Amino acid sequence: MSAEMVLSVADQSVMAILMIGGPLLIISLVVGLVVSIFQAATQIQEQTLAFIPKIVATLFGLILFGPWMLSKMLTFTETIFSHLTNFVG
Repeated sequence: MSAEMVLSVADQSVMAILMIGGPLLIISLVVGLVVSIFQAATQIQEQTLAFIPKIVATLFGLILFGPWMLSKMLTFTETIFSHLTNFVG
């Protein structure tokens, strides 16, 4: 296994992680920002107010993007397993 192959697999792994986790992280970021702006505007400094909308939005995002995320993970896993003989030998 050459260094180029290791770097290629590492690059594919990082891209897969970013593509799979990205939508949920962006949803959580946007909802957190909106809740923070709401808290600043109304001067409500309740700590638990930020968690529940983020959790609900993340669950809806998981329902919405879940099948797509699963297909990306399965494609990446199938690619890794199909090239397994190249990694060993």
